[in-house]
Amino acid sequence: MPDPTRLFLLRHALVEPSARTVFYGSMDVALCGLALQEEAALYRWLAFRLPRPAHWVITNLARTRATAAAIFAAGYPEQPLSIEPDLAEQHLGEWQGIAHEALVERLRHPPHPFWPHAAEEQPPGGESFAQVQARVGPVLDRLAEAHAGGDVVIVAHGGSIRAALAHALGLTGHQALAFSIRNLGLTRLEKHGADWRIAAVNEEPWTAPDWE
Repeated sequence: MPDPTRLFLLRHALVEPSARTVFYGSMDVALCGLALQEEAALYRWLAFRLPRPAHWVITNLARTRATAAAIFAAGYPEQPLSIEPDLAEQHLGEWQGIAHEALVERLRHPPHPFWPHAAEEQPPGGESFAQVQARVGPVLDRLAEAHAGGDVVIVAHGGSIRAALAHALGLTGHQALAFSIRNLGLTRLEKHGADWRIAAVNEEPWTAPDWE
């Protein structure tokens, strides 16, 4: 049996505190400097855990590049980074930059039980989660085909990783939004022929060991 194609999807690191008070969506926001220091052991674990060799992919948003750079600084050999804009976070249009408490009055559909808005909700000037699914799926298929039998590391976003899980499992957007994708949590997908397998969601070390 041929070796599976393995995709290692990692949500970017925690963003700066001011960005976390608003819906930032596809805005280009910086990472939290304090969290980068406090999570140094987790970056060392990722540098140890992620496969070598691997093809590395980031999105067009700077927080994914900064997260990859932190992993390289923690001991993973620096790699060329391919940019895939279609793996970026959901574009929230006119909602981007508004406070969390200001969203309810703008909704046209009841919010999702585990997310501030429904999968079918499309912000003015933005995209729905269903549209995110429509752009993420083809990228996964293309990467799996281009790197058949190999490993791909993808530093992406909570929304695009949920969309990737939906693509692999054939889920609706409503079902996919039930996944909680943590910052720096590792999600592993495997492509076996025509079939996808979920190997892990939010994989993290049981403890934060000192790899030095």
